[in-house]
Amino acid sequence: MIATCSRRELEGLRLSELATRCGKPAAEAMLDLLVEEKGQVAMVIFSQAEENVVKALSHPHVMIGSDSIGLSAGPGPHRGRPHPRMYGTFPRVLGRYTREQRLFGWETAINKMTGMPAAKLRLKNRGLIRTGYAADLTLFNPDSVSDQATYGDPHRPPTGIPYVIVNGRVVVDGGTMNPLPAGRVLTP
Repeated sequence: MIATCSRRELEGLRLSELATRCGKPAAEAMLDLLVEEKGQVAMVIFSQAEENVVKALSHPHVMIGSDSIGLSAGPGPHRGRPHPRMYGTFPRVLGRYTREQRLFGWETAINKMTGMPAAKLRLKNRGLIRTGYAADLTLFNPDSVSDQATYGDPHRPPTGIPYVIVNGRVVVDGGTMNPLPAGRVLTP
């Protein structure tokens, strides 16, 4: 699926749809678009089997993160149609894999997303709730937290997360995003 390109009307199309629109074979349509866009096309690739995801998540040493590229729904240089994981990775772990499938308990799920990655990446004073640590907190309702983003509507925010605090600043307040920046680049 086309995630970003200068021709916004193509964003969200599958390669087969691009081919139909161009009246060309899929490979030719893709190559023509890459040439036209000077290689500046981002794609969302569908490659994971759910049973493999479940198997990996179940391993005690597996941490959870996301490599999604942050893309805006609005104007600007970083706009486009991201993979749904941009909004949905962590709510999906909490809703689907923890609450619904019971792959692991809440404490394990949260540690896989916070403490384990912070320790592995050697991020000082992060990943745990302790005196002297950064106040990075997500308050969620365990009965309703759920990812809502889809390939068709990838900018849909999750449900069941009324508050997010980054570096002690409230960035989601009552479910509404606060536009003030609070994060920063972290290094070990």
